[in-house]
Amino acid sequence: MSYLIRKVENAPALDAAWESAAWTVAETLQVASFRPESSDHRPRVECRLLYHDGGLSGMFRVEDRYVLSAAEKFQDPVCRDSCVEFFVEPVRGGGYFNFEMNCGGTLLLSHIRDSRRTGTGFAEWRPLTAAEAAPVRVVSTLPRINLPEREEPTVWRVGFFIPFGVFAPSGWQGVPAPGTVWRANFYKCADASSHPHWASWQPVSALNFHLPECFGEIVFA
Repeated sequence: MSYLIRKVENAPALDAAWESAAWTVAETLQVASFRPESSDHRPRVECRLLYHDGGLSGMFRVEDRYVLSAAEKFQDPVCRDSCVEFFVEPVRGGGYFNFEMNCGGTLLLSHIRDSRRTGTGFAEWRPLTAAEAAPVRVVSTLPRINLPEREEPTVWRVGFFIPFGVFAPSGWQGVPAPGTVWRANFYKCADASSHPHWASWQPVSALNFHLPECFGEIVFA
């Protein structure tokens, strides 16, 4: 399964509505492959990507319940919160980046070359510094902190923008030409909620999002 990223002249506003003209030109993918370890809460999760010469824009839309976020600082463990994630490998063999964003807009970001688990993280990886991640923008429709947990039905969105230069540590340079293929996966989790769940765009073979062999293809139009 592949996803087509359409090109636009200007980056869409990250706080624009899901139904806005700027975003409806994008293809929509479903994050709907839930791991069996999940609770009975199965939120509807969609994502859209667009690109222009400056970088990659994305938006997640989530129809959720039991929504929470406690992480508020860059590199806090956002996967414990109601969280959406975009893992992407621009260059085969160059490692992948894990853009993890909770429902309040807090970001965790690393460059991972060898995802085998160790006691301190991964066999070969490096968290990006605040300065390196500063060009990445994340905008959420919810407040930064959501405590106590929101049990009622809640629709929330996270928009993000990633300049192509952020991917330079993997060996990527420039703007993708039409037909360029990257590998990626998209996720939704809420590890510490009352109804934890783990969903992905492409199925993962274990309860572990760090499986680049399970990534699908994203193709630049």
